[in-house]
This record gives sequence, C-alpha cells and structure tokens, in this order.
Amino acid sequence: MQPVRYLPRPVPEALTGLVDLALDLRWSWNHSADTLWAKVDPELWEATGDPWLILESVSQDRLEQLAKDPQFLAILKTQVSARREYLARHPWFAGVSGREHLATVAYFSMEYGLSEALPIYSGGLGVLAGDHLKTASDLGIPLVGIGLLYQQGYFRQTIDAMGSQQELFPYNNPSMLPVLPLRDAGGSWLRVDLQLPGRVLHLRGWEARIGRVRLYLLDSNDLLNNPGDRGITGELYGGGQEQRLQQEMVLGIGGWRLLEALDSVPDVCHLNEGHPALAVLERARTFMLQTGVGFREALSATRAGNLFTTHTPVATGFDRFPPELVAQYLGSYARDLGLSLAEFLGLGRADSAAVAEPFNMAYLAVRGSGGINGVSRLHGAVSRKIFAPLFPRWPLGEVPVGHVTNGVHVPSWDSAAADQLWTGACGKAPWLDELQKHGEMIRALDNGALWRLRTAGRQALVEAVRTRQLRENAERGRAGATVPEPLDPNVLTIGFARRFAAYKRPDLLLYDPARLVRLLTHPQRPVQLVIAGKAHPQDQVGRRLIRRWTNFVRRLELHGRAVFLADYDLAVAADLVQGVDLWVNTPRRPWEASGTSGMKLLVNGGLNLSELDGWWAEAWSPEVGWALGDGQEHGDDRHWDATEADALYDLLEQEVVPAFYGRDVQGIPCAWVSRMRESMARLTPRFSTNRMLREYTQEYYLPAAAAQRRRTAKKGKLGADIQAWREALAQNWPRLRFGVVSVARSGSRLIFEVQVYLSDIGENTIQVELYAEPSQVDEAPVRIPLAPERQLSGAVHGFLYTATFETSRPACDFTPRILPAHAEAAIPLEAPFILWQK
Repeated sequence: MQPVRYLPRPVPEALTGLVDLALDLRWSWNHSADTLWAKVDPELWEATGDPWLILESVSQDRLEQLAKDPQFLAILKTQVSARREYLARHPWFAGVSGREHLATVAYFSMEYGLSEALPIYSGGLGVLAGDHLKTASDLGIPLVGIGLLYQQGYFRQTIDAMGSQQELFPYNNPSMLPVLPLRDAGGSWLRVDLQLPGRVLHLRGWEARIGRVRLYLLDSNDLLNNPGDRGITGELYGGGQEQRLQQEMVLGIGGWRLLEALDSVPDVCHLNEGHPALAVLERARTFMLQTGVGFREALSATRAGNLFTTHTPVATGFDRFPPELVAQYLGSYARDLGLSLAEFLGLGRADSAAVAEPFNMAYLAVRGSGGINGVSRLHGAVSRKIFAPLFPRWPLGEVPVGHVTNGVHVPSWDSAAADQLWTGACGKAPWLDELQKHGEMIRALDNGALWRLRTAGRQALVEAVRTRQLRENAERGRAGATVPEPLDPNVLTIGFARRFAAYKRPDLLLYDPARLVRLLTHPQRPVQLVIAGKAHPQDQVGRRLIRRWTNFVRRLELHGRAVFLADYDLAVAADLVQGVDLWVNTPRRPWEASGTSGMKLLVNGGLNLSELDGWWAEAWSPEVGWALGDGQEHGDDRHWDATEADALYDLLEQEVVPAFYGRDVQGIPCAWVSRMRESMARLTPRFSTNRMLREYTQEYYLPAAAAQRRRTAKKGKLGADIQAWREALAQNWPRLRFGVVSVARSGSRLIFEVQVYLSDIGENTIQVELYAEPSQVDEAPVRIPLAPERQLSGAVHGFLYTATFETSRPACDFTPRILPAHAEAAIPLEAPFILWQK
C-alpha cells in the first residue's frame, strides 16, 4: 500500500511549497535556500539553521505576513522551481545498463547523520550512511533507508570547570524533527509488530525525505507498549546488551516488516555493519511463507540479494550476544524458521558446535549475504583476516571479502567559497554526473584563486570559533568574563577531531607538550590548533584523554593558539573541514577501517597529515600531503608510539610549517598551494560518494539484484537447487581424497597428473586445480585448472586430472586442490569446502 502522509500544520495556500522545502532534507546541502529561511525568522535561523524547526515554531501571523510579501514569494518560487528541476533531472542511474533489474535497494543502518535537525547518529558510521542516502538521491539510485527514530539519540557533550566531559541527553521531540508519521490508506498510523518474550512490541513508522530518497524510521515509544519497551529506541548505543539486541531486532526484523507494509520489498538489502543482520532471516522467513519452502532453501534463494558492508577493523568490535540472551529473545523466532535453537545459534558462530561461543551478528550477516565488502583497500585485507575462521583452510587472499573505499557527499561539506570555485571550474552542479574531467579543470586554476579559497575558509573558521566561545560564555552566565584570545586568520591552522578512543591515539600530539607549545607559539611561524571530539560515556580512557587536552588548552602560555570545541557534531565538523589548513589523524594501523573526516577537507583545499591507515593508505603520495608511519602494524607498542610522535613533530617542524610560511612576492606559499591543487584535483573526485555509489551500484547492487531474481523465480527453484548441491557436498566432502600425483618437466613446461577419488560427487560439481602463492606481493595467486582426462581403471568415481603449462617456477610451488563448482553459487561464501593434496 502507498501510505497517506498528513502535514502537521496548515499554512497559507501561497506558502504550500514552503512545507515541501522544509521537509526535504535536501536543504542540508542546498545552501541556495538559506536566504529564504533567514527571511522567515532571522534569529531562529541563526541559532539553529533548521528549516523544519522554523516552520513549526513561527507564528501563524508571521506566515500570513509572508504570504503577502512579494519579495519572499519570489524567492520561494525560485526555490520550489529549483527543487522541482532537481527531482525531474535525468540522473546518472537512468543511463545505467541493466538498471531494469534493480527496482529498490533497502539500506539498513543503526544511525544516520543527515543533519543536526535529525540527531540520530553518533559518528562516522552514521555520517557515511547519511552521505550514502544523499548521493543516492543525486544519482537517482532507487534506494530507501531503514533506521530507528531515537527519543534521545546519542549524547550531547559539555566540558565542565575541571575540563571533564559531561553527557546530556535532550529529548528528540518528533513534532520538531523533519519527519512525518507513516499512515496507511485508512489514515491510521502505520505500525508493525514484533514478538518479545511474553508480549508484543508495537513499532511506529516515520518518514524522512532526502531529495528522491526516503528514510523510514521505527520507534517503540508507543503508548501501547509497557514503559520499559517504550525506551528500547531511547538512546543510540546506550544501555546494555539486552537493549542492544532489542534494538537490532527492531532494525532488522521490524525494518523488513515495515518495507512489506509499505509494499516496498527490495531487490537488494544492504546491511551497513552487522547491527541489522536479522533482516536476512526475516527476508528468508517471508519467502518461506510465500512459497512453502524450508528455511535453508529460502535463505539460499534470497541471500544473493543481500550485501554486508563491514566497518570493523578488529574482531572484538562486532556485536556478540550471550547464547542465553539470544535464546530468551529469539528462541520462538528460531522455531518460526523451522530451526532448533542450536541450529539458529550456529548461524552466528564460527564453530556451530561450540555451545559457549557467543552469537556474532557479523557472522550471521556473512552467512546470510551474497557479498561482503570492507570500506578501504587495507580494510578489505584486514577483514579477510577477521573472517578467515569461517573459511578454514582457504588462503587468506581468497576469503570472500572485497572492498569499496568510502567517500563523502561533497556538496554537504564544501564551503560557499569552495562551491563557487568548483562550479566556476567544472560547471553547474559539478557532483551530480561523471567526474573524469574535474582534475584537469582544477589543475588549470592559478595559485591566487586557490590561496584565496584557503584564506576565506580559515577566516570563516576563526569567526565561527569566536562566536561559539562567546555563546558558551553567555550560556554559562559568564557574559562579562574574559574569553580566550581569538584565533588568527593568518596562522597555519591544524584540525584534530575524532571520537576519543585509545586506538585513535588522540594524545599523540601531546607526547611532548613542551615541544608542542614551542610549535604553537613560534614568534615568526606560529601554529594554531582546533580540537574536538567525544568519548563514549563508558570509555574512561577516552574521557581522560579529553581532560588531558582541555587542560592543555587552558594553559596561559598558549595565548589563544589552541581551542577545544565542545559537542563535536555535524555543524562543528563542517566548520572544521571547511576552515583548517591541515587535518591530522593518528590511529594505530590497521584500526582505522577507512576514516572520512580527512576526505571532507579535500574539496575545501585542506591537506592531510595522517597515519598510513584506512583511506590514506591508498590515497597518499608526496604530492598531495604527508604520511605518518612505516605502513606496518605495531599494535599498542608504546615505544612505537613514541617513535611516531617524534616523527609527527619532525614533519610539522621541518616540512609542514616551512611549506605554509614560504611565500613568494605576492604572499602566496607556492609549495603549499601546489599540494593543494594536486590534492583537490586527484583526490576529491576519487574519494567522493559519487564514485563510491557508482561502484556499489555496478559491482554489487546490479549483479545482486539479477542473481536474486534468478534464484527466487519459480518459487525459488534455483535457490533450492543450490542448497541441494551444497548439502550433497557437505555429505560427501569428507570422503574425497587424492591418489597418486606425478609431475614431469619438459623444457619450460610442467606436466601434472593427479588422481582424484570423488565419492558420490559428480565431477561437474567440483573443480580440480593447481594453486601457487603469488611470487610478488601485489600479484594474484596462480591457479591452473586441471582437466579430467579419463576414469581410473577399476575405480568408482576415480579420475585422472592433467594439466600442462609454461612456468619458470619449480613444481613444488604448486599444490593440487579440489574446490566446489557451481555457475550460480558464490564460492567459498556459500560452500566453504576445500581439499588440499598433502
């Protein structure tokens, strides 16, 4: 059914378009409408920048006045026309080959960072999800988001008089958020139900609009629920394991049921991390009800349409739940699937027989998906190590995890000056189409234009920080108190903002405080530092690191050279990435899966100095910025931390600062601007979500949709065939064995003859090949197929396989092995069997 959506308040007929503009979160990156909202209520716009809040707060009298204001109506007409033109525009996806197979992608995420007007995010995972939805709108990709509408969301941060973080949890009043209730055709609030132990949980549906894309949200704050259950969707990442499991049931199972209620069942289900993994089970359960097949056949039929994106760089980072808790909350659900509790728990364990092993949501996502990817090239390799236990005896390079490196939604992060520069160089709406020519157009800009961009950004940041400091003083009742000296718009400005966690090493710059002070207060070449970040309320180490920085900033001898900005959020992040000259990032390799904060600087001409981890490991070259580390893993070695701290100071003192202050006769730092130009030209298009979403679409979404349709056709016949093939392999694989292996060399050729005994497995369901490790680090392994030449005399299902090939490598480099073979199956993802000749 298509839901009926009711508007919350009447507006004069002449202002009808104002409601659509306020509801569409496209305003979060379409700053041409800012003048419109400033005119509605200048004071409220200055304080919040939130059109929906303004529309809900402004008086009816004011709306009546605006409805008679010709100047305002002219601006409104322009913006309504611009939105209509955006929605009617022929987007990139409309020209993609094979698009007819992809009707809908459902993107499931625990958090979304779209705007401060909708505070349902905590950090990078949510900001990436928000950028994903925005870019899907820009490119016309048929995608819907699924998430939770938190009553409080993530905490807000203040810093007390002792420099310590304090957490606040303001209430998210839905009537003041840019969301509307979903209502069915009869006008009732659209709800879905979820079975919890001894009761039914009622979930309300909401909708947020992001251009062409819809984000559907669920919340449990329904009066029909008991008080404890109403708080299930209270805090993001709050509470204990029980609340987390409840939230993930709401997201995965409830989210899928909401899509069904909306008649919006997707071709592709994209899991953004393991939190929504239960969606793969609910999708299979729905298919069971529709076709009458069993669970395993249903999962085989539907899993090809599921994609799992992992963001976790360490195995302990996944959500894992005690078996007893899973049994309590999902025991009856397992029975609905036709599974015993042990079988259900086995879906989330590396060893299904290990009764004490917790239930791992990431393992469930792997076992229920047709594709898995990490979020950078390095993270793909790290993830293959993490998931290797699910694919025993498979070479690490063949563990089925690919990668799509993250990007950022450039229009959300560029400053007004940057937008003007890129539009002038690359044309109107430069981030909506292909990006191949952007680099050469930026390289054609002169030094003066680029340096003016950087100066304007720094000046805007200085003003924003000063405004924030004055406001914080006023809010604390210290309006007349002395405020720290303002930042200097002509001084090299370094940004350092992140979640404060030990592995991110946010105190690396503080390793030698005296040396840092000398760097900041140098009389001829000073540096200023802007820091921001939150620590999880339960992370005591992170909280201590914040206190260390806030106490450092308050030192009198710094003279305004360092500022800690409280309550790091999207607004603070935008000020920073648009204003700082250099972004510093110091995680322990390889614990930064990707990182996107440094990407947000690129469009604004900022440079990066970062550990060779995450995205920077594949982006860095000397022409675009500076690298820290040796590209190796050192764990939490404190001696190595000290070494890298010294290297960081050396880079700043000997390369970064001289490059910034080395000026020509016009006052332009040519060496610095040269890096700016190359960083902007080479990296901005490459690390944009424009590139990222096109990659997801072509490499994952379209193939997954086509495969899912083939498998589910004729009530899942192909899916059932694949499951039968897999079960036959499982039953017979232990009886496979190699016989005699002989090898001879003839000149540059090797001739292999391998005897194979296949038990009751047909030779067309397996493949026999020779495997050799890569001879070079960046090369692929060598795989030589062996062909069946004849049946062995007197043997049942015994065959001789042979291969002759050219190689200079010795025969001992090559090992025969047997693998599953099926034209439609993902191997080893769906059939992790492998047999090596010993």
